[in-house]
Amino acid sequence: MTPETMGARQALTAATLLSRYGLTLATAESLTGGLVGQLVTSVAGASAFYVGGMITYATEAKSGVLGVDPAVLREQGPVSPEVARQMAARVRVVFGASMGLATTGVAGPTEQDGNPVGMLHVGIADATGTRAITLKGPDGSRAEVRAWAAQAALTELVGQLLRTYAVEPA
Repeated sequence: MTPETMGARQALTAATLLSRYGLTLATAESLTGGLVGQLVTSVAGASAFYVGGMITYATEAKSGVLGVDPAVLREQGPVSPEVARQMAARVRVVFGASMGLATTGVAGPTEQDGNPVGMLHVGIADATGTRAITLKGPDGSRAEVRAWAAQAALTELVGQLLRTYAVEPA
């Protein structure tokens, strides 16, 4: 199964869970450049749970538009778990969403500031807190890395929804 197919499946699963739990989602994307939002909005009825997204590709956009701490960007660079956490937390606030999902990483073709191609940090923010997940994807073309990263971010979102909001039957 291709990352694109997996991404579409994960978007549908996320949509089902967000709707079931009455939650809304906002996205902040760097590495994926809008692919997460594209996958989410390809699901019929997405307007019921998806409130919007921001593509903050440039470091200056992460701080100036989204509100990521400039000191963190200077000290850790734009590809770091803390930047992913802050992106997720800020996009959640900006859009007034229940959940924020963020991606930052390296699509290639070369490393960036010591981070290898395929490095991905996913940020997830909700009422329970904010966390970052660091993953290393396959080597491949920019398109392959970005498709994998969008799918991986949605997989992490689905996992968070299931861990946090699924209620065990009595």
